[in-house]
Amino acid sequence: MNYKYYLLGIAAMALVSCTTYTIPVESFKSQMVDATEETMRPAEINNPLTYGSLSYPANNIDRLIVINKDGKRTYLTNSPSIEMRVTHVNGKRYKFYFDTVYLENDTLKAERSRFIAGLSRQIPLDSIVKIEVQDGGKKFKYQN
Repeated sequence: MNYKYYLLGIAAMALVSCTTYTIPVESFKSQMVDATEETMRPAEINNPLTYGSLSYPANNIDRLIVINKDGKRTYLTNSPSIEMRVTHVNGKRYKFYFDTVYLENDTLKAERSRFIAGLSRQIPLDSIVKIEVQDGGKKFKYQN
C-alpha cells in the first residue's frame, strides 16, 4: 500500500519538475551586452511571503536564446521566476534570479536574494564554465 503513495509522489515530482536550459558563455555575453547597471529598470513583484511587494532593479532583457536538452536552440522569456545557476572553474555553483543579472566590463554581477538587500556576487566571465537557466515555477509576477 505504501508503494502506491511512493509511486504517486514520483509521478507528481515528474510533472512539476523544471526544464533546465544551458547558455554557452560567449552567447550569454553577447546577449547581455546591453544589460549594464545603467540600463537596469525599476521592477516591482508580488511578495509571496506577505501581501506586499518587493522592489529592485531588473535587467532589460526580454528573452534569452538557450539550448534545450536535445541541443536545439530555443527561447526563454524573461520573468521574475527565471533562475540562473553559474558553475565556476573551481566547481562551485552560484544561484541568482536572472532578472537581477547584468555585466560590468567582463564581470557578471547579480543579486543572490530579493528579500535581503546587499547579497550581491561578482564573477569574472572567463572563470565561468557553465550557465544554466530554468523557470523555477515560483509565483513571482511583475506588478508594473
